[in-house]
Amino acid sequence: MIKWIFFSIIILIVFVASSFFLEADFSRITSTTLLKTIIIFNNKPQLQFPLNCTDKNSTATCSSYYPTTLEFDGDSTTSCPDYFRWIHEDLKPWKSTGITRDMVERGRNVSHFRLVIVNGKVYVQKLGRVYQTRDVFTIWGVLQLLRLYPGKIPDLDLMFQCGDKTVILKKNFQGPQALSPPPVFHYCGDEISHDIVFPDWSFWGWPEINIGPWERTLHNILEGNKKTKWIDRVPYAFWKGNPAVANIRRELMKCNPTKQQDWNARIESIQWNREKASNYANAKLENQCTHRYKIYIEGAAWSAQMIGNGGTDYILENLKMKYVYDYMFHLLNDYAKLLKFKPTIPEGAIEICSESMACPVQGLQKSFMEESMVNSPSDTLPCVMPSPHTPQTLKQFLQEKENLIEQVKKKGVNSMLV
Repeated sequence: MIKWIFFSIIILIVFVASSFFLEADFSRITSTTLLKTIIIFNNKPQLQFPLNCTDKNSTATCSSYYPTTLEFDGDSTTSCPDYFRWIHEDLKPWKSTGITRDMVERGRNVSHFRLVIVNGKVYVQKLGRVYQTRDVFTIWGVLQLLRLYPGKIPDLDLMFQCGDKTVILKKNFQGPQALSPPPVFHYCGDEISHDIVFPDWSFWGWPEINIGPWERTLHNILEGNKKTKWIDRVPYAFWKGNPAVANIRRELMKCNPTKQQDWNARIESIQWNREKASNYANAKLENQCTHRYKIYIEGAAWSAQMIGNGGTDYILENLKMKYVYDYMFHLLNDYAKLLKFKPTIPEGAIEICSESMACPVQGLQKSFMEESMVNSPSDTLPCVMPSPHTPQTLKQFLQEKENLIEQVKKKGVNSMLV
């Protein structure tokens, strides 16, 4: 029984030779060699506009020193990665009807905040209590997008959900009398929901568990991957995480070796209170490149996986921070095109800017904001969106995905019969 559990719950075990596997929260769409400051987004040095926390604006006052418009010469010659196609799929429920103000309002009861952009300024209305600083760093990410592409994000009005599980279930919007689903942005999506997937907060930092902004985190992981050659690593499959968030993870814990059987897996549970006391020394991702194989397994709702021979190249080429911003750029622009009303500042919303968010705070929250801040507009256009999936290509993609899952299951069954 244990053996069946082991093979059925492990979605993929990957080689970490010239490749690297990263488990990240959707969610985690380079520092010295990759991206230390935003200047690497540009092809030539530009005037920098760092955070300006003077006595005048340390009490949450927005400055007006940053450029408000951006002009480009010519057209972009860079194509977006193929995963950008999912933007078309996520917005498809509203393609024929457009999005009315009433549709947006109907998402209010399942959202944590409302974000409105009017004339290049961001206004936020808090709707519910959010776990940790998920909303803070999500909003911070939107502000940095506006600094990267000033004047290029249109007026819009959206609801955002910061929880772990999808909320706009398709089954609730079926039938001839059904209402159109409310458009709600979220960190995760699946086949049974209409949630609109948006990059999660941890790209800009997760201070509660000392995970820094993506550029530094990725650089540290790549450096850690160089320390030990694959042939010299521990020859077991490895997983480390919090088993409490999902039953499938608790089942995985049973695959640790016993006196009777060694399944060649090493499964470790993270106790975050204990890690915090040790300054997260044992939880750093860059210190986990010690085993030959890495196990991927779903958590509460979502994760992203970048896998395979050349997996490192995939991450470097397709998950640069520039592409995270470009994904946001195209998603928000395409969403705004669907709006059938003129966005206005809702009652109770307050203007938010980089100074009002970063200047009053201290500790890791402030340092992560300073580190991830966009200091100058981009001098390159966003990448060019790929065309939507055709029904045939989408069907083929989903079939290939299903085939891979079946292959893993068959290998598990065959191994039991040996």
